Amino acid sequence: MNNICDWVFILVIGFSVLGKWANGYEFLDADFHPDSIETMSFIDNFTNYQQSAAYNPLYVGLSLIQGAGSKGAVCLDGTLPGYHLHRGFGSGANSWLVHLEGGGWCNSVRTCVYRKKTRRGSSNYFEKHLAFTGILSNRAEENPDFFNWNRVKVRYCDGASFTGDSEDKVHNLQFRGQKIWLAAMEELMSKGMRYANQALLSGCSAGGLASILHCDEFHTLFSRRTNVKCFADAGMFMDARDVAGGHTLRNMYNGVVTLQGAGKNLPRTCTNHLDPTSCFFPQNIISNLRTPMFLLNAAYDSWQIIASLAAPSADPHGTWKACQRNPVNCSPSQMNFLQGFRNQMLNSVKRFSMSKQNGLFINSCFAHCQSEKQDTWFADNSPLLGNKAIALAVGDWFFDRASVKQTDCPYPCDKTCHNLVFRE
Repeated sequence: MNNICDWVFILVIGFSVLGKWANGYEFLDADFHPDSIETMSFIDNFTNYQQSAAYNPLYVGLSLIQGAGSKGAVCLDGTLPGYHLHRGFGSGANSWLVHLEGGGWCNSVRTCVYRKKTRRGSSNYFEKHLAFTGILSNRAEENPDFFNWNRVKVRYCDGASFTGDSEDKVHNLQFRGQKIWLAAMEELMSKGMRYANQALLSGCSAGGLASILHCDEFHTLFSRRTNVKCFADAGMFMDARDVAGGHTLRNMYNGVVTLQGAGKNLPRTCTNHLDPTSCFFPQNIISNLRTPMFLLNAAYDSWQIIASLAAPSADPHGTWKACQRNPVNCSPSQMNFLQGFRNQMLNSVKRFSMSKQNGLFINSCFAHCQSEKQDTWFADNSPLLGNKAIALAVGDWFFDRASVKQTDCPYPCDKTCHNLVFRE
C-alpha cells in the first residue's frame, strides 16, 4: 500500500475482503468501496498481494505517455496514462511482451467519479514502481520463456478494458480507453517494438478481457515477419445467470458499454450480428479471432463467484457468503450450481479449442489471475495440468513446442490448486 488512503480504506472495511493464498500470500484492494458491493464489481480485489519477506522481486519505474494528452488519451480524471517497461536482453532483446493491467470496470457516473480518485482512474495515484513477478519476472528460474524479453505493464485507468471513447463534461469524466490503447501502442512502437521478431499481448482480469478485445488489432501493428500471439489470464467473464436467476454481470456490462461509448470499438466480427453488450463478453469473440490466443482461467473464477454469480443483490440473505469465503463450505446444491457454471465455461471454449493455433489451460481452482503471481505462474508448488505448470504450458504453446489444450477434472479432484480463501 502506497498512500494514506489505502490504509484508511483498510480500517474502514475492517479487513472484510482480506484474503490469502494457500501458501500465505495476503492481498487487499484498497479501491474497494465499503458502501456498495456494486463497486466491488468494477474493482478487482485479487490482483495485488504482498510478497514474503524473503522474496525480492524486480521493481520497475513508471513512465507517463507525455504526448497522450494532445491526442485525448487520458485517464478518467484527465491525467496522463502510463506504463512500466523493463528492457529485454540477450536472445530476447527483440521480443516484446505487453501486459495489460486489470482492475474491473465502472458502469455509472457515481462509480466512475469514485474510481477517478483511485489508481484505477488517475495516474496521480499510480505506484511509482511495480514489482515484476510471474510472467513479468526477469529471472529464468521464475519465468523460463519470457524472462529476457522487453516486458511492459500498461496501467489501467479508464474503466472499460481500454475500449471507451466518450466523455461526461458535467462530472469531468473522460472515457478514453481506446485512445489510451492507441497512444500506448504508438509509444511502445517508438521504443523499438516496431522491430519485434516476436510479440505477445497479455493481460489479467479486466486486462485479460482487453487482450481478447484488442488481440487482432495488436496483430495489425506488425509486419508478417513478426510472430504475434495473445494470452488472456482470467479474462473469460461469462454471460451467466446468477444464483437468483438474474444477469448481474450483463447488467453491469451494459452500463459500461453504454456510458463509455465502447460499442464502436468492439470487434466488428461480433458487433455485425450481436448487440454491443454481448460483444463485451469473450464467449462471443474468441472463436472468431484471427490471431492465435491462449486462454488461462480458473473454472471456478473467484471474482465471478463473489461479484457476479452470488453478488449481494442476488443473495440478499447471505446464503452464499460461507461458500464464497472457502469452497469447502459450499453445500451440495451450491457446488452443483458452480459445476453448472464450470460446464458453461467449458462449452463456451469448445469451438475455440478446435483451432490448432489456440491454447487452453482451464484448471478447477477457486482462483483469479494466475500469471502475475509467482506462486501460481512458476514455482515448486505451482498448479499443474498434465504435470505441467502454467508457465511451461504457455511457453510450449507460444513457441509451438507442443499443442496445449488442457481442461481439468471437476472440483475437488485437483490437489495442486492455490484456492483463494477469504476470512472475515
